[in-house]
Amino acid sequence: MEKIGFIGLGTMGAPMALNIRKAGYPLCVWNRNPAKAIPFNNLGITVCATPAEVAAGSDVLVIMVFGPEALHDVLQGDYGLCERLKPGCTVINMSTVSREATLAAAAAVGACGGVFIDAPVAGSKKPAEDGALTILAGGEKTVIDRLTPLLTTMGRVVIYCGPAGQGTAMKLFINLFLGTLMQSLAEGLCMGAKLGLGIPDMLSVIENSAVACPLFKVKGAAIAGGDFNKNFSVDLLYKDLNLLLEAADALGVPLPVASAAREAFSGARALGCGDEDMAAVIKVIEAVTGAQVRSPK
Repeated sequence: MEKIGFIGLGTMGAPMALNIRKAGYPLCVWNRNPAKAIPFNNLGITVCATPAEVAAGSDVLVIMVFGPEALHDVLQGDYGLCERLKPGCTVINMSTVSREATLAAAAAVGACGGVFIDAPVAGSKKPAEDGALTILAGGEKTVIDRLTPLLTTMGRVVIYCGPAGQGTAMKLFINLFLGTLMQSLAEGLCMGAKLGLGIPDMLSVIENSAVACPLFKVKGAAIAGGDFNKNFSVDLLYKDLNLLLEAADALGVPLPVASAAREAFSGARALGCGDEDMAAVIKVIEAVTGAQVRSPK
């Protein structure tokens, strides 16, 4: 069985790595903040000192870090994995980064004799824990097919999106909807509250209408309960919307709704909600309008 290295043990990465281990794969890990690797050490999982050390002991490397700068650092920074990447090793980047960062990473891995796959995920903390993420894979299809048993320890479905870079493109596409729908829900609930509507009734109408969707059900319930514990943070969605809008600007594609959503998430960060769940974007509209939608805590 192939030896797997995993880099990045945050909200998403930690449960993804644990699911790989539960499936029986030999595993070693690294995280920039060593404290997050302590639970893995307690389970007898090898914790490496550097990304390069992970590379030296792995046949397949999985990366799940915050963004483009972090991806560059683990690949080509001091003691980066490219220093000791074994020829033929497959590097799977599951982080959400720009398409340019993805292609640069593919070139760096290829120059070391490795194989690069971009496979960002759709889903948040609970699907990551359940191994139920949607994996958006770009790269050589034969390699992705070979790696499907590994990928399906983390996800319920692997969708092939095309050559390297297209997994990233698909992630930017789907997160356009994630950001704009979340902001629409926040605006709608605040408007309804100002009209005197109760949140249980509003959520019931949404669920029994043409606009019903899993996101509204899950995040509506969280807002109703005043639960903003992080599943997919405001900071992460703000970062992803910035990546999307940078790509749109380069391509000359106007995205007025996504731009407005990005500014709402910027407002949530300004309120100190960056590390809260993305549903906390409703606090911006509440603050401006004086509406009280969520249960106070």
